[in-house]
Amino acid sequence: MTLDMSQTIRAHGPGRPKDLEKRAAVLDAAKRLFVELGYAGTSMDAVASAAGVSKLTVYSHFGDKDSLFREAVRLRCQEMLPERLYQAHAADGLREDLLAIARRHAELMCCPETIGMWRAISSDCQNGSPRLGRLLWEEGPQRTHTLFEQFLRHYVSTGELEIHDVALATSQFMALLKGDLHARRMLGLVDNDCPDFARAIVANAEAAVDMFLRAYAPR
Repeated sequence: MTLDMSQTIRAHGPGRPKDLEKRAAVLDAAKRLFVELGYAGTSMDAVASAAGVSKLTVYSHFGDKDSLFREAVRLRCQEMLPERLYQAHAADGLREDLLAIARRHAELMCCPETIGMWRAISSDCQNGSPRLGRLLWEEGPQRTHTLFEQFLRHYVSTGELEIHDVALATSQFMALLKGDLHARRMLGLVDNDCPDFARAIVANAEAAVDMFLRAYAPR
């Protein structure tokens, strides 16, 4: 009889330091392989091999590949866009807070790892797997949109911003940060190490902040 580990083994949460080390190794391997090989091309066997653990260990921590993918995306987003980034810092002021968020988002949108993940998921979605796009959206953009909305509501409450539709303003801000930079990277039109492109990312982020503030400054 064949053992279906995805059904019979469920994660009970890491406990001992060794368990935590193995879990971290699995997540590091998964983050890399999902970008390089896509979701369909990444097997649990491959993740186990890259992490230096058994497949049984991978299943015991994550249960199935969807759960592993979600955790890998969640960890990547938390590393690049931690919740503290969206906290208002009184000493810095609204513009400096926005600039910090804008620069980090712009960098993440155009970095090779993020582009690789979006390409992989776009390919999988075209093959009839919209659930993967949903997982990526929930752990990535949806999470950061929620955090940014909370950030904006704080400054609306202080009277420094005048926004009637915070959700719409959030989408507008993220679109300004992308400009045409994200599309150019997605299409492979820019080399990873192009210094002019790196400067364009920063300049576009700063311009987006200034435009956003002009649009939503109190009348």
